Amino acid sequence: QVQLVESGGGLVQAGGSLRLSCAASGRTFSSYAMGWFRQAPGKEREFVAAISWSGDSTYYANSVKGRFTISRDNAKNTVYLQMNSLKPEDTAVYYCAASPGGVRTYDFWGQGTQVTVSS
Repeated sequence: QVQLVESGGGLVQAGGSLRLSCAASGRTFSSYAMGWFRQAPGKEREFVAAISWSGDSTYYANSVKGRFTISRDNAKNTVYLQMNSLKPEDTAVYYCAASPGGVRTYDFWGQGTQVTVSS
């Protein structure tokens, strides 16, 4: 069992930056692939970024590639999402998720943190 708590959301102007953090409980964090997803009002939840358990492999949605960076610190049981050049269309609730397998399916989810980008 893994419990995930996101933080770092807020209100930012277009072109600004935010860094989201996701703190995980449990001693097996380093064995989990981690992902970030987001859900905008009236839309389905969508994939944003993922990182392998070792941190050697990262994956991004086309819409955020070049602007967002996912990273992890296994010593701190934390995964990060650095978001730069934010756009109003990035406005959503952002969720982190943990997968005991690969980066395709996730078993554990956080409660989410709101990111609002004003134009």
